Amino acid sequence: MAKKNLNEMSFLDHLEELRWVLVRSTTAILIMAFVTYFISDFLFNDIIFGPTRPSFFTYRFFCELSHQLGFVDSICITELPFIIQNTQMEGQVNMFVWMCLLAGFILSFPYILFEVWKFISPALYDQEKKGAKFFIGVSSVLFFLGVLFGYFVIIPMSVNFVATFTVSDVVKNQFTLESYIGLVKTSVLAGGLFFELPIVIYFLTKLGLVTPEFLRKYWKYAVIIILIVAAIVTPPDVVSQTIVAIPMLLIYEVSILISKLVVRNQKKQNG
Repeated sequence: MAKKNLNEMSFLDHLEELRWVLVRSTTAILIMAFVTYFISDFLFNDIIFGPTRPSFFTYRFFCELSHQLGFVDSICITELPFIIQNTQMEGQVNMFVWMCLLAGFILSFPYILFEVWKFISPALYDQEKKGAKFFIGVSSVLFFLGVLFGYFVIIPMSVNFVATFTVSDVVKNQFTLESYIGLVKTSVLAGGLFFELPIVIYFLTKLGLVTPEFLRKYWKYAVIIILIVAAIVTPPDVVSQTIVAIPMLLIYEVSILISKLVVRNQKKQNG
């Protein structure tokens, strides 16, 4: 089936359309960031700084799980010996703005995907255009799952590790607000974007840049990289590293499966 291309667009026309995509996406982020302003107390006290308290859901879950598995209580978090301090005059203001923008980006992500889809849709086949809702829905779900993975798994494990690790009892942990907020931003965005890997692999396979054979060939290197990442963001114990690594490995395996399905469908259409 031929691609539907009723209006040929010049390079400058594409740039103009891309500019409006960026403008509309940025506007959506700013609107949602403004909305989060009205719930900023909940955003900061209960969500952003939630992992700094021993009563956080993840700590309680792993403690109960350790009891179910018959492990010792050493995995239970009863204290996080550190404080967060602001060392710059404009520090809290800057962090407030940036976290509202981050929340705005996360909340407006489905709309941003919709704008991206509209931009690339003229280059797609009619049959592919029909999958717009499916693409936006699946991509949004994967992104939100990745954000939740970063928030409920990576952040609390990282906080627990850096809070309890010490070279000497003489040293007391006093983290800056910027370093903690940086950990939060990196964890949730990295988790959300990594969970988009199946979507990225889908398009790369469609373009012929990636094949299932290529992904399978470098599977062992992917495993090593994932294990290294899991070791960096978790405490030095096998249980924590496994909990982080397994979902990442599953995402990679799903990406290989999707690549296989794309290649199989292409062969059917060409054959």
